[in-house]
Amino acid sequence: MAYFVTGATGFIGSYLVAKLVARDEPIYALVRKGSLERLAALREAWGVDDKRVIAVVGDLAAPRLGLGAADVRKLKGRIDHFFHLAAIYDLQASAEEQRSANVDGTRHAVQCATALEAGCFHHVSSIAAAGLYEGVFREDMFDEAEELDHPYFRTKHDSEAVVRREYARPFRIYRPGFVVGDSKTGQIDKIDGPYYFFKAIQKMREILPPWMPTIGIEGGRINIVPVDFVASALDHLAHKKGLDGQCFHLTDPEPHRVGEVLNIFAEAAHAPQMTLRINAKLFGFIPAPILYGLGSLSPVKRAMRVVLNDLGIPRDVFQFVNWPTRYDNREAAKALKGSGITVPPLESYAAKLWDYWERNLDPDLFIDRSLSGRVRDKVAVVTGASSGIGRATALKLAEAGARVVLVARGEEKLLETKAEIDRLGGVAVMYPADLSDLASCDALVKRVLKEQGGCDFLINNAGRSIRRGIINSLDRFHDFERTMQLNYFGAIRLILGFLPTMIAQKRGHVINISSIGVLSNAPRFSAYVASKSALDSFSACAASEFLDKGINFTTINMPLVRTPMIAPTKMYESIPTLSPEQAAGLVVQAIVHKPVRIATRLGVFGAISHAVAPKLTQVLLNTAFNMFPDSPAAQGRKEGEPQPLTAEQMAFAQLTQGIHW
Repeated sequence: MAYFVTGATGFIGSYLVAKLVARDEPIYALVRKGSLERLAALREAWGVDDKRVIAVVGDLAAPRLGLGAADVRKLKGRIDHFFHLAAIYDLQASAEEQRSANVDGTRHAVQCATALEAGCFHHVSSIAAAGLYEGVFREDMFDEAEELDHPYFRTKHDSEAVVRREYARPFRIYRPGFVVGDSKTGQIDKIDGPYYFFKAIQKMREILPPWMPTIGIEGGRINIVPVDFVASALDHLAHKKGLDGQCFHLTDPEPHRVGEVLNIFAEAAHAPQMTLRINAKLFGFIPAPILYGLGSLSPVKRAMRVVLNDLGIPRDVFQFVNWPTRYDNREAAKALKGSGITVPPLESYAAKLWDYWERNLDPDLFIDRSLSGRVRDKVAVVTGASSGIGRATALKLAEAGARVVLVARGEEKLLETKAEIDRLGGVAVMYPADLSDLASCDALVKRVLKEQGGCDFLINNAGRSIRRGIINSLDRFHDFERTMQLNYFGAIRLILGFLPTMIAQKRGHVINISSIGVLSNAPRFSAYVASKSALDSFSACAASEFLDKGINFTTINMPLVRTPMIAPTKMYESIPTLSPEQAAGLVVQAIVHKPVRIATRLGVFGAISHAVAPKLTQVLLNTAFNMFPDSPAAQGRKEGEPQPLTAEQMAFAQLTQGIHW
């Protein structure tokens, strides 16, 4: 006795071969030349050598699987069981790819088995061969299949037809349900079927607490089976006598609805449950032309494409939500009776599937999220690089391999930053410039483009802050002019200068260091907050305009940072602040993840408070305004000894950590 297996290095095939090696008979595995190394690795996992699992080099796309006359003579009459598993199990594959692999490949396998005079041809089909049949599809049904328009369904049906109509020797057909990972280990080789929704479940877990009820969808019953059950059933049914010519549904007799399946995996992921599930069939009352018309609108199509791409969900998946077919598996159950081979409940192994996916297949695992991966050999312009946040950011970027352009007014301090970068082995150049002078901004842009060839990252960090109540600013209009000149006009001048090159190179990232004050509207910083608010609004508008051109904008609503800018306000020495290195960490986060905004929870809470309870928020801010007085200089008095914070002020500052008072 000997076995011939196509798809032996595939997912189901590798599990089946692991079962067959226990029978102590030679196994001939059809492999392409490029898969010989994988077969060698699998032999090691199976605990066999190349005399037990023998490679037969061939090609699914070639007639008779590419076997030469010598191979046919060698194997003719020796193969008792010919297992055909090689196929494409992928909804995202093109129609041509699926027809070539599934239909033509099965025809070539039939030709090969005929030439070898194999004992029994075991064709591993799929429940997709039934199409979207309305009702119960029995194992003896085939021509009754309905709605086979999708290439996945059509090719599975047609490949089964090849076996039924073109193979003159004994055969058996097996139709597994949606095959997922091993019920004991969770192992699987790729994302397919229910796995497409794992990323959405993961994102829900990140956004919402697990106890929060959510709204989801209900749908048809989706038939899920673990790969170890399928392999065990194949092995048992293939060797049981008297079953030739039959078809077996390797399915779960008690399948769950789509909404139940998603909730089972949500529970396994410790994500929120979809407490209220809406049956997707309810949307059937909407006329098809209206749905088609809405779906054809360019903004709708783009929004759907962005969301689905972000979640890794193929659009085709949604047409299967209302899966209408139930699969009768009485023949398979009867043949498996007494073997102990049954489908385990999904609830019993869902956690293993989730854990394996999250540790090994989560697409985010394969994204280079290191700073070095983002900035190496790229040009990063950092303004205000002579001290504080700018200096700390420049050091991190240089360590990661970026070519850092250091910008600030003071050349002496810039030299110190550059010397530190040189000591670390990084690359940095100094371009002294006064960003409150528009001519100086233009000269800086021109020089960077000429000498560096472009700008990949623009970190607008340079800024000026003024802590003075409006009542003490009535005759100081210049305070508002100079903060706007540097914080807004200077930053905008640089952005507008670098944008043409970013557009041409189809990439670029503008990171604006804003303030928590924009979200909290803390009093006494009207000039500063107004200038930063203007920059925030510009960025929000620009982000929408340049999204499709590969250019990203990120606003960082920075909390209070211990920099030279806040040094004149002695009160801040007693208030919790971020270090420049911690603040630079937020810039790194912006570069790596490219979010629209980075803000602290307190900052977000402040913005929500202004939107939900504006009057109450004003009362609280007015209390804080009166609690923390202007500095003596702002009041027109000479600086005296700094007054220590009162217990009340200290408690309030701790409670509102990070906000400028």
